[in-house]
Amino acid sequence: MKKNTAQRVEELIKPSVDELAYELVDVEYVKEAGVYYLRVIIDSPDGIGLDECENLSRVINPILDENDFIVENYFLEVCSPGIDRVLKREKEFSKYSGKEVEVKLYKNDEELKTKHFEATLVGLDEKGNVELEYNDKKIIFDRKDIAQIRLAVKF
Repeated sequence: MKKNTAQRVEELIKPSVDELAYELVDVEYVKEAGVYYLRVIIDSPDGIGLDECENLSRVINPILDENDFIVENYFLEVCSPGIDRVLKREKEFSKYSGKEVEVKLYKNDEELKTKHFEATLVGLDEKGNVELEYNDKKIIFDRKDIAQIRLAVKF
C-alpha cells in the first residue's frame, strides 16, 4: 500500500513529538487557495501554546528537510486542535465521551430532517459507528455518513 504524504510525515515526526511529551492529534497535507500546507496538530494535558508550536516546528523542520520527499512547496503549520477540535481518531471518540458535539452529515437524515445538529457524544460502538444522544434518544451513524464531528463551543 502506498502511503500518502501525511502518513509519511506522521511516521517521521512521531518520535520527536513523543519525546517532547506532546500528543500527535493529526497531520494534514492540504491545498488551500492554491497553496500547500503541511499542518501538524498537537495537544498536551497542559494545553498547547505558541511556545510549544514553535519548539516542535524547530525540531521537525530539519527532519522534513533531510527526508525531502514532498515535491511541492508548502508552508509548515504546527498548531493546537483548538477548543472546537474536529474528532477524527478512535481515541478521541472515547476521550470526549459525554461532551456536546456539532455533527454535519453529508445528507439530511430522514428521521432528524436535518444534516447539521448538536448532540452528546456517547462514543464508538463495536463496529466503529458513532453513537450519539439526541433529545434523550440514542442515535447511531456510520462514520462514512458524517462529514464532520467537532466539539461544540458553548459560551
